Amino acid sequence: RSSLGGRSSCRLSRTESELRCRVPGGKLCSGRGRCECGVCICQVTESGKYYGPLCECHDWMCEIYDGKVCAGHGKCDCGKCKCDEGWYGEACQYPTTCNLTRKKSNEMCKNSQDIICSGAGTCQCGRCKCANSEGNELVYGKFCECDDRECIDDETEEICTGHGKCYCGNCYCEAGWHGDKCEFQCDITPWEIKKRCTSPDGKICSNRGTCVCGECTCHDVDPTGDWGDIHGDTCECDERNCKAVYDRYSDDFCSGHGQCNCGRCDCREGWTGKKCEHPRSCPLSAEESAKKCQGNSNLPCSGRGRCECGQCTCFPPGDNRVHGKNCECDDRQCENVDGDVCGGHGICSCGRCICQDGWFGKLCQHSRKCNMTEEESRSLCESADGVLCSGKGSCHCGKCICSPQEWYISGDLCECDDRDCDKHDGLICTGNGVCSCGNCECWEGWNGNACEIWLGREYP
Repeated sequence: RSSLGGRSSCRLSRTESELRCRVPGGKLCSGRGRCECGVCICQVTESGKYYGPLCECHDWMCEIYDGKVCAGHGKCDCGKCKCDEGWYGEACQYPTTCNLTRKKSNEMCKNSQDIICSGAGTCQCGRCKCANSEGNELVYGKFCECDDRECIDDETEEICTGHGKCYCGNCYCEAGWHGDKCEFQCDITPWEIKKRCTSPDGKICSNRGTCVCGECTCHDVDPTGDWGDIHGDTCECDERNCKAVYDRYSDDFCSGHGQCNCGRCDCREGWTGKKCEHPRSCPLSAEESAKKCQGNSNLPCSGRGRCECGQCTCFPPGDNRVHGKNCECDDRQCENVDGDVCGGHGICSCGRCICQDGWFGKLCQHSRKCNMTEEESRSLCESADGVLCSGKGSCHCGKCICSPQEWYISGDLCECDDRDCDKHDGLICTGNGVCSCGNCECWEGWNGNACEIWLGREYP
């Protein structure tokens, strides 16, 4: 047997053996292996993960930039990046010579709000160098968008008060602790917390609220902050279920023909249907009425009007931009955020722009003429990773035209997915606003994450 095979053949005393294995001022074999006769045997489940004379190295410790270890421009050696020639930085993210213009460099450093390095760093050749004056590495991210100083508690000066972990400026608390900085402790067990917050259908706060120390805080859609549409000890009551699609334009519940009880409509005499929308005197059944109002849409009256006995009344009241037998035409879709119809370069026909000669695009926003070179145009269409229009569109005169087949792609560089926008009644931004890079921008008179709240007059 070799000298490493057992204690009997080792000439070193236990103290001498452990002295050779111990990290200065630290643990034996860095706490990642066992010491046999002064030599560390690293405990590995996969080859090459822990290594080095004192098991002090492990490959995954190296800096990552833009999803790549050592930015793809170096090798990971005992937790530190050894950069290829022509690159430097903790993650080999900075080129030693820069061939970008200042404008192009700054464009590559802008975050989604068009702020260079999120205002928390400087731009070096299209890459952000985050301001960490104290050398604590608390500001990080590709665009310096993560600031873990937000997690430091003012009183204790500890990150998440020592009761949680900080990820990109947000504290994720250990069980039994809560608060923005994990500063509050619950006096009940995690099991009891979960039990109190579990709704009758087995979900935590009915998936409509947040559980804090055994109490549900419901996601309230009432902008006034008063008792809103979602309530109950476990947020089990959702009064929005009592509102017919058109009823979000007012405070009426159950189509004005019934009483809402914990999300269910009790209809007055003479009315029927899930939302009391159907008069019993109507010769059509509720199903036949809804089908007649539905037309080619997925929802009765295209989700933009009231269906009564097979007839649609379009809403909002007095707004003739929504029209058609099934309220299928929504001319608001022809307007940009400033309210310009087809950019002033076309006419609106049933929610679609018909452009004048020389103009094209969904809102006739692109001129066919161009006074740029192909190279200048392409440079303005490239995203930070050098991909043209994020690979989801074509470039024309320095502007990206996103693929019309993928209606949900938007953004200056086609980098946004509008399917991320909030929905209500199955409609993105409830049809009462436009989706702008994952957030709903509501038309005048509308509010809410999904533009589902009508702030104007009640309809007659």
